[in-house]
Amino acid sequence: MEGTGDWAQFAQQMASMARHLLAQESVDATLARITASATELVEGCDAAGILVLHDSQVESLAPTERLVVDSDQLQHQLGEGPCFDAARVGVKERVYRIGDLTGGQQRWPAYAPQAHALGVGSMMGFLLFTEDEELGALNLYSRTPGAFSEISETAGWLLASHAAIAFSTACTHAQMEQAVATRHMIGEAMGILMGVRHLTEEQAFDVLRRYSQENNVKLREVARLVCEQGTL
Repeated sequence: MEGTGDWAQFAQQMASMARHLLAQESVDATLARITASATELVEGCDAAGILVLHDSQVESLAPTERLVVDSDQLQHQLGEGPCFDAARVGVKERVYRIGDLTGGQQRWPAYAPQAHALGVGSMMGFLLFTEDEELGALNLYSRTPGAFSEISETAGWLLASHAAIAFSTACTHAQMEQAVATRHMIGEAMGILMGVRHLTEEQAFDVLRRYSQENNVKLREVARLVCEQGTL
């Protein structure tokens, strides 16, 4: 993308990708579109994935190839690696670029040679974040050393910026849908208890709440049990 025409075409592709991202109907579809877009739009990118940490447990989301999962698991086993660092909350670096994993990496001495053995030649990663939250890391892989240039990094950064917004929006929508579904299920469960046990609305809710607390079960799971079994 050295000429004005190339950048104009890239800008059009990025705008189209952003529209498609926001049009996705689920979190999984959004993530799959993000990683697929990375391989389509970022020069040198052979594979991509999103790494999320949950209490130091690694989760690989929407990997385009097995290589991504293997790399994430390797970093989890070793407790080190660029993707691991990029996804870790509190780490200040929001972008990394490793030009060549065939050479010695002082920062990740255990990970680099084993990643190269997996077939990784070079890597880039971008923290996915909004003003309110950090969502994980978008990681790009190439089998070729030196595949990623400054232009690739700029393209990846632009993609990550759009991706973070789409990811956050998709999560928010999913949470809202889950909340609505949970309220509906709780209401249905209360209605069942009111009919079976001849309880008031307040008493029925109190039965659900007490069962939840005494058995350390989430309220929506208690409601689901009532809906499935007809009682507790």
